[in-house]
Amino acid sequence: MTSYPFGDHVPAIAASAFVAPGTRLIGNVSIGEESSIWYNCVLRGDVEAITIGARSNIQDGSVVHVSGAYDGGGSLPTIIGDDVLVGHMAMIHGCTIENHGFIGLGAIVMDGCVVQEGGMLAAGARLTPGKTIGRGELWAGRPAKFLRMLTEAEIARNRYGASGYVRLAKMHKAAS
Repeated sequence: MTSYPFGDHVPAIAASAFVAPGTRLIGNVSIGEESSIWYNCVLRGDVEAITIGARSNIQDGSVVHVSGAYDGGGSLPTIIGDDVLVGHMAMIHGCTIENHGFIGLGAIVMDGCVVQEGGMLAAGARLTPGKTIGRGELWAGRPAKFLRMLTEAEIARNRYGASGYVRLAKMHKAAS
């Protein structure tokens, strides 16, 4: 793991978090308790803040960035809540993912988007700027559109997945 300051900001990592080798953390990045950032991720908090809550995971090869005020509008931080799953090779940019959100493998979440609590963006989907995935909704496609409500079993599986990554991160941390 490589941590780079940017301006007055230095990444802040909770002692219980796991940040894998090959990861790059730049600037205003905050990682919460028992969260995990997996191999070869890049989190660049240069023009705004990236905040990751407790027990969330950003899986291998994902990129998390923010949005600056380049067009005269406001800048956008990236806020990731507690118990969030972000699949391998996802692109997360200037958005909010609330608690228990799920972002599938290779999915893209663009500026100003919100994934509300328990919402899910399917693998490979692209959520275009300013869209909101409601609580318990499943969106899919490029561009992503509402597909259906998640079942109770799917919601339970997603929650179990987040706790599974906490356990797996502890194993990786102990091995390093």
